[in-house]
Amino acid sequence: MSLASPDISRYHSPLLTRYAAQAELHQVLPLESDEHVVAVRKAVREHALELKLSLVDQTKLVTAASELARNTLKYGGGGVVVLERLADGLRKGLRLVFADTGPGIADVELALRDGYTSGGGLGLGLGGTKRLADDFHIDSRPGEGTAVAIIKWKI
Repeated sequence: MSLASPDISRYHSPLLTRYAAQAELHQVLPLESDEHVVAVRKAVREHALELKLSLVDQTKLVTAASELARNTLKYGGGGVVVLERLADGLRKGLRLVFADTGPGIADVELALRDGYTSGGGLGLGLGGTKRLADDFHIDSRPGEGTAVAIIKWKI
């Protein structure tokens, strides 16, 4: 399992490009296998501990990261995640941007609804992830791929 920082230039999402360009302290991890999903969960938990997030917020963030990592792998055919430490006045936080070059999501609004599933799951994935994060943005283009950014703040 290689954890070398992957080249993000092949991911054409403006969302990923904008956040990756702004990031000063960031880590880029590949998402090409189940082992990478485990590595992402571990990295997110470590960052959450460094930020001194509460146990509840750590669990929310790691759960959201796990869901998005699995979606990137399962539906996007693999990709990357950018982890970025944030500081905004008195707040500190962690932004995660998941990107792939898969088929994209044809109807994002529908995909965010509870109960919607394209893969036989419970249909709580994207909508549930949105509720677990303090901030959620998605950029999906059919035929080009998807990028999802979430933020969890320590207030």
